Parts: sequence; C-alpha cells; structure tokens
Amino acid sequence: MRKSFLAVAFLVFGSLLVAQQGLNNDAVIKLVKAGLSDDLIISTINGSPGAYNTSVDGIIALKTAGASDKVVAAIVQRTTAPATPPAPAQFASTGLPQGIDEVGVYFKDKDGTWKALMPEIVNFKTGGVLKSMMTDGIVKGDLNGHITGAHGRTTVTFPIVFAVYVPEGTAITEYQLLRLRPSSNSREFRSVTGGVMHVSGGATRDSLEFQAEKLAPRLYQITLSPSVGKGEYGLLPPGATGTSNLGSSGKIYSVSVPE
Repeated sequence: MRKSFLAVAFLVFGSLLVAQQGLNNDAVIKLVKAGLSDDLIISTINGSPGAYNTSVDGIIALKTAGASDKVVAAIVQRTTAPATPPAPAQFASTGLPQGIDEVGVYFKDKDGTWKALMPEIVNFKTGGVLKSMMTDGIVKGDLNGHITGAHGRTTVTFPIVFAVYVPEGTAITEYQLLRLRPSSNSREFRSVTGGVMHVSGGATRDSLEFQAEKLAPRLYQITLSPSVGKGEYGLLPPGATGTSNLGSSGKIYSVSVPE
C-alpha cells in the first residue's frame, strides 16, 4: 500500500514539475508512458504553457507512443485556440478614456476607440448691419463661417459620438454644434458671435441643440442620432472669433456623414 501511494505521489509531482517547465510533445509522451490518466494529462495540458508539434508527423508520433484521441485532441485545441486578449482599459491613470490625452475634440471610431479630430480653419465674417450689444466684452450678432472643402476630412456613420475635453474654466455649453451647408467647394454656416446660445432669430439657424454627458472632469460626450440627417457637422469651440465685424479666422472640428 505504501509503495502504491509513493508511486502515485511521484507521478503527480512529476506531472506538476513538467507543467511548470512548459509542455511539448515529448513531455506529454512521458506523462502517457508514466501511466497517468487521460483526465490528468488533459488538465495538465490545459493549465500549462506549451509548444506542441501538431503536424501530421507530430500527431502520428503521439499516437504511436500511446496517447489517446482525447489527449491528442486537447493538444490540437490548445495549439489552435486564440490567446485571450487583455481586457481593454476603459480609463487611463489620468482618469480619461484611452486615446484622450489633451484638450480637443474626439470621435468614437467603428472599433470603439477614441480618435482625435484635427481642427480645420474657418474664416468668419460678421454680416451686414450688425445689431450688437456689448456685455462683458462679447459681441452678439450674425456670424457667417466659411470652411474650405465641400466635405469634412473625417467620414463617420451614425450614431456620431463626440468626446470634448474642454480647457480649464470652460463649460461645454460654450461650444456650438453646427450643421454645415455645402456651397461649391466649401462649407458654410450662420450662427452667433461669442459662443452665445439660445439667441432667437435667423442668425442661429445652423446651430443645433445638444445634450452633453459628463464622462470625467472637463470631459463630455455628445451623441448625434440618425434623426439629425446625413450631411456635414461641426463643433465650434468658444473664443473662435474676435469681436470685430471686419472678419477673423479660427478653428472648427468637422465630420461628414455621406448621403
């Protein structure tokens, strides 16, 4: 009885030692010849790193050495099973999602990652007879924006998901979401100066209302559903224009939803 116990203990210890060193075809053959059960050998294969030869010659060698079909199948499955990728980190140590690392506007790509939107230059001209009122240095009035190119450089599909990382001390409500109107080889919009929202009148006809979800301090998500329709859209950051009616330039973040 004592000899039988020592033999079993030796076999189990030997299999664990082989598993810690990594398995290959020769190691499995040693376990088979040592008389271990199929279940124990398969458990060792599944729970240990290994590099196996699953070619025709390798499988024939395993069978010739006495490996059962179940053991051979476990080796083949272990070799062909894809490695489990690490779970993606939703937020980096900074508290921001992966891919967002500085102030700006981002969009969620088809693979679920955040990609930075590169700003485009927009030229402004305050139009016609400007009805303005000076309040804390802000000029309120009709603002026409002109962007070169009939379509945005970034093509997206619905739902469009933006992430806006705002500068310190800036509110997301100071940004304007705009529908851009193609005109020849450019895009245009009419809005208001100074990032003023909810102003009545025709000057705001290209401004769209939006709801912003806070993801982290100074980081907000804006989602556009298919109900807004296909076309050209842009996010205009605050302070993009001066207070002069002589014209100025700034930046805008735009995307295109093909018709």
